[in-house]
Amino acid sequence: METNETKTNDNNAMEIGDDLRITKTTRRTTAGGTWVLGAIAGHRFSALVFPEHAEAAAFELDNSRISKLWLQTPADRQTVANFDRGWDIRPTSETAWAIVDFLAAGLADHVYHK
Repeated sequence: METNETKTNDNNAMEIGDDLRITKTTRRTTAGGTWVLGAIAGHRFSALVFPEHAEAAAFELDNSRISKLWLQTPADRQTVANFDRGWDIRPTSETAWAIVDFLAAGLADHVYHK
């Protein structure tokens, strides 16, 4: 997972994740985990990630070590996905699904360098 770089494919189209920016990380001292704030593909996100998997698989987004993930389109301030140890709002568009899939695939690895 790379950050702050823009790459294009053969058609000069950006792919999900090419513009990932992590703007802030905050380690929690009481319950573990790290809050990650950032932007990707014209969306803002906030995620709570952990170095290890959750004891209960249902509390984790697709085996990702992410227990909370909020995704918003800043232009209209619409929440387009929200996972809080389970789906509150499933992704509302193909782009939102692609962002969720991208973050689930590697955000915790990026944060914890695993």
